[in-house]
Amino acid sequence: MSDTLQTIKCPACNKEMVKVFIPEEGINVDICLNGCGGIFFDNREFNKFDEKHENIDEILKSIEGKTFIKVDESLPRTCPVCGSKMVKNYSSANRTIQIEECYSCGGKFLDNGELQKIRAEFDTEEERSQATMQELYRTVGVKLQEIEDERKAAIAKQSPLSRLFNSMIYGR
Repeated sequence: MSDTLQTIKCPACNKEMVKVFIPEEGINVDICLNGCGGIFFDNREFNKFDEKHENIDEILKSIEGKTFIKVDESLPRTCPVCGSKMVKNYSSANRTIQIEECYSCGGKFLDNGELQKIRAEFDTEEERSQATMQELYRTVGVKLQEIEDERKAAIAKQSPLSRLFNSMIYGR
């Protein structure tokens, strides 16, 4: 989905969001400058700003010196572009920052300050990917070990004749 050109309402506080043009990328980022300070990224925009080396000067300039209202981050949110319910997900395998994602149109909403926190987590996309793989191996590895332990326990409970038969047929 391409950059949303219509004015949208903030999914956190329902105030009208302001389009901030990012010349380097040629896109508009929607920021809630008159409400909570949240940022909405259309599909595929977020990955242009989530790493330390990527330029967010225009975003920082637009929020500089502003005071934003507090919102209840636990409340469900609706995508301002397509109207679908947004899903809370962690921004990385570290599981410290929750963001809202729209599975229908691919938009992402970050509460005030979350973009800076996400950028501070990892220096590069490679580090972020490596942390994801480590978490995946840790999680899947534990589950695989549980399955193997259950299999061994089931074999131990078999009769000697069943074990002999299984070893002849399955080699175990």
